[in-house]
Amino acid sequence: MSVQTVDQTRRRLLIGATAAVGMVGAAYAAVPFVASMNPSARARAAGAPVEADIGKLEPGALLRVKWRGKPVWVVHRTPKMLEALPSNDPKLVDPSSEVPQQPEYCQNPSRSIKPEYLVAIGICTHLGCSPIYRPEFAPEDLGEDWKGGFFCPCHGSRFDLAARVFKNVPAPTNLVIPKHTYLNDTTLLVGEDRSAA
Repeated sequence: MSVQTVDQTRRRLLIGATAAVGMVGAAYAAVPFVASMNPSARARAAGAPVEADIGKLEPGALLRVKWRGKPVWVVHRTPKMLEALPSNDPKLVDPSSEVPQQPEYCQNPSRSIKPEYLVAIGICTHLGCSPIYRPEFAPEDLGEDWKGGFFCPCHGSRFDLAARVFKNVPAPTNLVIPKHTYLNDTTLLVGEDRSAA
């Protein structure tokens, strides 16, 4: 009798150990298959939305993120910067943003969802250079009437702090505003418009 009990115990132990090893092996084999269902880095770069943490972005500062291989700027505009925007209107090519280069919800004077944040693709609409962020007012090299914005060093195009292009510069249109939404007070999602879904 004790021989049968020992054999049953041993049998249960071997079956349990074999099942455990089999489950661990199946899990390891399944990981690559499950991982292959996630989009690749190339697919994400081709258009997957990108999150940006704007919680620590100081007023007046610029944050750069990469979306679809392009630089996207997020500028935390100060009240002074926002107050200066309307005074640029007579000097701009498209002050009302009538050329469709932004989502409908950004076709307003600040070209944004939240006035204090500008979200724009940082590529000049002339020949694709990346303009420089120049937030200062009336610098010597840009003149007394400069109220902050973006200056393209390649050919001299100028954009205000709503990413609108000035007249008499090589760039023909405003900077592009990408689709975006706010997931909460500190997280911006570039490349997706959740309100339209």
